[in-house]
Amino acid sequence: MMNYVSEPSRPPAPDAVHAENVTVARGPRTVLHHLGFTVPRGQITGLLGPSGCGKSTLMRSIVGTQAKVTGTLEVLGRPAGHPTLRSRIGYVTQAPSVYDDLTVRQNLDYFAAILDPGRATAERRQDVERALTDVDLTSRADALAGNLSGGQRSRVSLAVALLGTPELLVLDEPTVGLDPVLRRDLWNLFHDLAATRGATLLVSSHVMDEAERCHRLLLMRDGRILADGTPKALRTRTGTDTVEAAFLRLVDEATAEDRTKETTR
Repeated sequence: MMNYVSEPSRPPAPDAVHAENVTVARGPRTVLHHLGFTVPRGQITGLLGPSGCGKSTLMRSIVGTQAKVTGTLEVLGRPAGHPTLRSRIGYVTQAPSVYDDLTVRQNLDYFAAILDPGRATAERRQDVERALTDVDLTSRADALAGNLSGGQRSRVSLAVALLGTPELLVLDEPTVGLDPVLRRDLWNLFHDLAATRGATLLVSSHVMDEAERCHRLLLMRDGRILADGTPKALRTRTGTDTVEAAFLRLVDEATAEDRTKETTR
């Protein structure tokens, strides 16, 4: 009988984001408090919480544009903000980042040239056309960005982030203010990017019904991670029927715990 020795399995790829004790302070005020979490690769992780809880600050920390970040924050195996990450991360801010006096295609051409100036022109044009198709703006490609609706301008920003097929997409409230049909279409795109292209998405929102569309959730409150898990696990943990109800239950529990600590001091 022949004995076969199985080949050693490859170590799993590191998480897209790994954070330990991440803290951000602005003057005397601490905005993020000793955060520890991971964002797994190839999934959609939702970053949910009320406005002002620190979601945007955390996202800026991950993409390397936030000052005075302490702790350990690794992104795609590198320290956050490392120069080699610039072409590997797509970032969409809350306010559309486009030039109003350029057409949609000219905006994408410009950002594609900045993203990879040494790339062949034909390849950059292919990237631009793919991004236009992804966000369903091909028919508006020659329109001035300043003449677009708010939702269309947001899609231009998303198209810019999709240039170069980034490994990690950091999307700061990309669906706020959009109509239900467009929100649905964008979430379908997000799932397609994760399923067919292997992209990792970190999507922030304060709209709790979007939580059910995510593979995993990070729930934030007052600069802290309140909970981390799948939507189903969070509903089971709190004995609730929706993520919104689970979030409210966790907020109530955290508030009661804080009051108890204050009274025992």
